[in-house]
Amino acid sequence: MESYELKYWVAFNKIPGFGRSHFALMEQRFSALSEAWRADADELRLAGIDAGALAQVAERRPAIDPDRELARLAEIGVRAVTWHDDEYPPRLKEFTDRPPLLFVRGELLPEDERSIAVVGTRRATPYGREMARQLATDLARAGITIVSGLARGIDGIAHRAALDAGQRTIAVMGSGPDTIYPAEHSNLACEIASSGALVTEFALGTRPNAGNFPRRNRIMAGMTLGTLVVEAPEGSGALFTARYAIEDNREVFAVPGNALSPSSRGANKLIKDSAAKLVMDSNDILEELNISSVGAQMELAALIPQDENEAAVLRFVSYDIAHIDEIVRNSGLPITTVSGALSMMELKGLVKQVGGMNYVRIMEPPAQYTTTAG
Repeated sequence: MESYELKYWVAFNKIPGFGRSHFALMEQRFSALSEAWRADADELRLAGIDAGALAQVAERRPAIDPDRELARLAEIGVRAVTWHDDEYPPRLKEFTDRPPLLFVRGELLPEDERSIAVVGTRRATPYGREMARQLATDLARAGITIVSGLARGIDGIAHRAALDAGQRTIAVMGSGPDTIYPAEHSNLACEIASSGALVTEFALGTRPNAGNFPRRNRIMAGMTLGTLVVEAPEGSGALFTARYAIEDNREVFAVPGNALSPSSRGANKLIKDSAAKLVMDSNDILEELNISSVGAQMELAALIPQDENEAAVLRFVSYDIAHIDEIVRNSGLPITTVSGALSMMELKGLVKQVGGMNYVRIMEPPAQYTTTAG
């Protein structure tokens, strides 16, 4: 869209309470939003704009300079994209509650149509963190764009995994394009903008608040093929994303968790209620979406324990943390053998030391592998 018209979209977007229905009404009544911007209260009322929105226009419009708003976006390297523009995510255009305007820092590409929203709790357990990292890594390597909300916990882990895999990721924010939240993710946000995009519907200067995040979540659900809930307690914001996906007939996936863990109750309930498909690895998602992942399968096939000692040790490393002494005791092998095997498997990406000689399994060996130990 040419900048002359675009600046009026940006200006109207800055008026509180102006959303999808108001933009649609103005487009029906006026030949362009520039005309709507100059319209008086009676003309806007005839367009169907409600009294509350009219009051906001009367109060806010005199203080808004459309040219200045567009210039401020350019100063921080952000573009405004309307729902008429080719860059606007195609799947989001089909979404019932799509935002009329997006602010984008970075680049949205056609290949981002193959995308999955990865969401979960900010207070992830070691199990949740590893599952998020593993699934996001494998999906990214299969050519899936990872979409998440830049939050602490599962969101940040999913973004980082995609970046570390050298693949695309998109962060949908609950604040204006000039405000990174949380602040400690500022560097992560810069990396995402360099190899993907930061996206928000909120105007410049919008601070993060509780009401913004459900709206952010609907964009994540709307622009993706499906939503993956890794770990979420009851009442988690991640469940809002899943709900939006369900309401718009998008796929929902969930990772099962410990039935006794509050962190897993929301995800487990989605599975129990048949609202989400159970996910054990990335293939469960790729197969459901009919997406091939030959490259990822070849990488996974290389991660096979090379001898009986590695296989025996791996039997006693689970997705719950285990200390090396416990592994030695359960395996019956000398500590030097166990230590050596763990070191080799850590290099391969099968296990990870999480501090204090505690280990956790990261990845399951390929299904065709069977151990001859024990």
